[in-house]
Amino acid sequence: MNQGRWTLIILVTLIVVLFAGSALANSTTVNMTFIGPGGNNAGGVYTYPYNFSISGGTLTPLICDAYDNEVIGGETWKAAANGLLSGKGLFGANQLDYKAAAVIYQSILNGTVSPNAGNFAIWALFSPNAKGNSFFQSSGAGAIDQWAIGYAAKLPNTAFAHYVVYTPIAGTQSWGGTPQEYIGYRQTAVVPEPGTLTLLGTGLIGLAGMVRKRFAQA
Repeated sequence: MNQGRWTLIILVTLIVVLFAGSALANSTTVNMTFIGPGGNNAGGVYTYPYNFSISGGTLTPLICDAYDNEVIGGETWKAAANGLLSGKGLFGANQLDYKAAAVIYQSILNGTVSPNAGNFAIWALFSPNAKGNSFFQSSGAGAIDQWAIGYAAKLPNTAFAHYVVYTPIAGTQSWGGTPQEYIGYRQTAVVPEPGTLTLLGTGLIGLAGMVRKRFAQA
C-alpha cells in the first residue's frame, strides 16, 4: 500500500474519532423538572427510573448517581448537560467510575440487572454511605460494581458516546440543597465542542491537501 493511501486511511480514522468522542462534549444548560419516581424502591429510597421533563420536553427517565443528595416531586433546577467522560460531573474527572455507572445503567435497560440492585451499585461508586445501606449488602450490588469496573476498563471511550450527565447547578433549585445528578441515554451521540471541530478540522483540511498533493505526484 502506497503512502498516499495510508494517509487517506489516517484521515478517515481521525474523522470517525472526532465525531464519536463523547469526552469532548460541550456543556449545555437545561431546565430540569422532576416529575417523580417510577415506583421502584429498596433500602428505604426510590430507585430507577426518575422521571423528568427536560427543558419542557416529554417524559424522560434518568438514573440517579448521587445517593447523598435529595429531590422532591415538582422540584425544578438548572443542570449542565455534558458527555459522560467530560470530567465536568458532580464527582469530577473519575472517568472509570462514570464508565462503570454507564455499564450498569445499560444492564438495567436491557434487563440483565434489576433497577434496585443496579441503582445501589451506581450509588456506591460515588458514595460510601450507599455501601452502608443494608440493601447494598444483601442485593449483591458490590459484585455488580466489581464486574462493571472491570468490564468498563476494557471498553474504548467511543462506547460511551450516547450517555449524558445532568449535573445540577447549585443555587438554581426551587427546594432544599443541591439536587441529585442524573445519567441519561440518548440515541444521538454527544458531539464534539465547536472549538475542537475547528481546530481538528483545520488539521484535517491540511492533511487532505497532503493527500491530494501526493496523489498528484504519484
